[in-house]
Amino acid sequence: MTYADTTHDVRDPELPGRLLATERDALIPLLRSRPEEDFALATLACPGWTVRDVLAHCSAALTRVVEGRFEKGVFSPEANDRDIAERADWTNARVLDELERGMTEAGAAIARSGGPLDAVAFGEWVHAGDVRDVLGAPGAYGGEGLGFALTLLARLTRHKRRQPLHADLDDLDDPLRLGDASGELTPARYIGDAPTLVRLYSGRPVPDGVAYELAGAKAEDLNIYG
Repeated sequence: MTYADTTHDVRDPELPGRLLATERDALIPLLRSRPEEDFALATLACPGWTVRDVLAHCSAALTRVVEGRFEKGVFSPEANDRDIAERADWTNARVLDELERGMTEAGAAIARSGGPLDAVAFGEWVHAGDVRDVLGAPGAYGGEGLGFALTLLARLTRHKRRQPLHADLDDLDDPLRLGDASGELTPARYIGDAPTLVRLYSGRPVPDGVAYELAGAKAEDLNIYG
């Protein structure tokens, strides 16, 4: 797995694009191989949305990034629902075509943004995990892009000044440090695997039987979307 660099706060402008491209190369062939009925499956992480809805939302968001269309409320729940509705008569193949283009082209636009759009790349990767989770495919909230995603997550939580957290991950040799880096707050402590940590930070359900330890914080405190 790619090493997660959380030792400093210098932004790598190419990192979001690498995350998107890595996930594209794994996700798009998987989706093109699935039967049509899989796209109608309900998602666990996004109540009321099907797999197709999640993909349509993701492709629309990336297209907006590529085209620089950021009108007021662009990523609100209402705007997300409109984007999905606008693609209601598209074939699944057309949605995947738009998603593939977005995952290919959005990295350059995110790099030029100076940082504000980095969260879009992380969110797209999380949604890819939502889809993999429903389909029972390997790599949900993990896979080849995990190291890139953890680096982005560490930066996002620092900039949001979230509660500091020291994570000892089964998937990494070195500890991961997230949240506020001022040293003014006592960090929480997490022991477990990285995909579960991603689930906690993104407000996704943790499967029954998955063991982890969290001290100094509640699971719901970590959710960056809550």
